[in-house]
Amino acid sequence: VQLQASGGGTVQAGGSLRLSCVASRSTFSNYGMAWFRQAPGKEREFVSAIDPSGVTRRYLDSVKGRFTISRDNAKNTLYLQMNNLKPEDTAGYYCAARNGRIIVSHMSRAGVYDYWGQGTQVTVSS
Repeated sequence: VQLQASGGGTVQAGGSLRLSCVASRSTFSNYGMAWFRQAPGKEREFVSAIDPSGVTRRYLDSVKGRFTISRDNAKNTLYLQMNNLKPEDTAGYYCAARNGRIIVSHMSRAGVYDYWGQGTQVTVSS
């Protein structure tokens, strides 16, 4: 499956952005999905994940209450609504996919995902 992420940009602290990730396959509803991010000089970091049905969601502690992951299986699209953005959220954001369910405790592990998008840059100014 090919993943195309979009929606990044530059915003001031406190602002909002919505990222989208469109999958190329109509079997999108079978895939567990996630967002990761990577800032310059830092390791890739888990942000959020959602199971194929959209019921189970996981978040990085520092984004809980500010970010919301969702999916529209009819549109083969994954979303990340980001509110109250902070300068420390500045990074390249990448969507990732894995065919089938993922053990909940493994949803934050980059290694379980088989497919990755090209990334979209989010810059938050103070």
